[in-house]
Amino acid sequence: MKNGLKATTLGIQHLLAMYAGAIIVPLIIGSSLGLTSEQLTYLVSIDILMCGIATLLQIMHNRFIGIGLPVVLGCTFTAVGPIIAIGSQYGITAIYGSIIMSGLIIVFISGFFGKLVKFFPPVVTGSVVTIIGITLIPVAITNMGGGQGASDFGSFTNIALAFGTLAVILLIYRLFTGFIRSISILLGIVFGTVVAMILGKVDFTPVTDAAVLHLVQPFYFGVPTFEWSAILTMTLVAMVSLVESTGVYFALSDICEKELSKEDLAQGYRAEGLASVIGGIFNAFPYTTFSQNVGLIQMSGVRSRKIILITGLMLIGLGFLPKVAAVTTIIPTSVLGGAMVAMFGMVVSQGIKMLSGTISQSQENSMIVACSVGIGLGVSVVPDLFSHLPESVQILTSNGIVAGSLTAIVLNILFNMLPARKKNNKTVLLKQEA
Repeated sequence: MKNGLKATTLGIQHLLAMYAGAIIVPLIIGSSLGLTSEQLTYLVSIDILMCGIATLLQIMHNRFIGIGLPVVLGCTFTAVGPIIAIGSQYGITAIYGSIIMSGLIIVFISGFFGKLVKFFPPVVTGSVVTIIGITLIPVAITNMGGGQGASDFGSFTNIALAFGTLAVILLIYRLFTGFIRSISILLGIVFGTVVAMILGKVDFTPVTDAAVLHLVQPFYFGVPTFEWSAILTMTLVAMVSLVESTGVYFALSDICEKELSKEDLAQGYRAEGLASVIGGIFNAFPYTTFSQNVGLIQMSGVRSRKIILITGLMLIGLGFLPKVAAVTTIIPTSVLGGAMVAMFGMVVSQGIKMLSGTISQSQENSMIVACSVGIGLGVSVVPDLFSHLPESVQILTSNGIVAGSLTAIVLNILFNMLPARKKNNKTVLLKQEA
């Protein structure tokens, strides 16, 4: 009884640590695409449920799927910008077509993705993450003002709520460490929403109207449509997420004292691809490992997969409770915007952190970052730049994240992977050491 209570408590702690990250992705995407409160409630519900299913797929360990480590999966922030761009350009059905296809591609290439990782060194993945973070900032700033088209956009109340939420997040981050710090975003959003309630800025109608229980529904938003540009975008995002997940796998393997084989990694990649396919069918999003839960495992010293199993089952249970999801949809847009500044800024910060070591290694790496970030941001700001090119070429150039990512990959091959260049780089390094 005592062990069961302890396991449940630890499972709840893991749920709280990842909950803000789990719900914030559908909230941002749904509000950016102009979904109704009913649609947004469904989106959050199915996302929570699919986080649980994705986690269970990953902690199991058989011949086909599962890394077999105590890892928690949630929606990847890396996908937010691309999903909003795809939805705005092609519609919501194209989002799910691209998620399903990218998941199938990951399942297909999982066995030899380890060989493709060489095309995604830190200079490439760091550039991609930085581009995604930078392109997300305007979304956060717009929401701070009250959201696109809001009648009270930029009002004192909206600005005060946004900066008040951000201030609380920063204060918690400054004063606390460990678990409290890990849920600073969640606590900041709760504070902002409570203040908004006092000011009469919160509408509880979505909670009242939501059903107590519901069943999940495949293709809730319509039959998926397939656009090559969208599929390519999501596949690149999925590959970057796999590179990030690989780091988490090895961190957990070190904590759990379990050596990982190539087949273990392939099964982990396959589980993430399969989770994305199922997520696309039920209108959720791509998944990746959540590093904050790795921190909790290190802090608590409890490495049992049973704890993560409890967390996964809790997530699945919450996914069938629309009223719980509806509570998250009443968060005022300006409060969400204040939290987004911190979250999206952290995405940029993570990208810069990934790049910090590589830029100092060579001037070539600096040029790769400069050109890829410049092209990525430029195309995002001026999407019509390549409008006169053939449509087959625009698949690669119409999206800033794809254009920037491909620029980074091509320049990395040119500067760091061609035999002559490798030899020159080695000579330069030897001279510097001498």
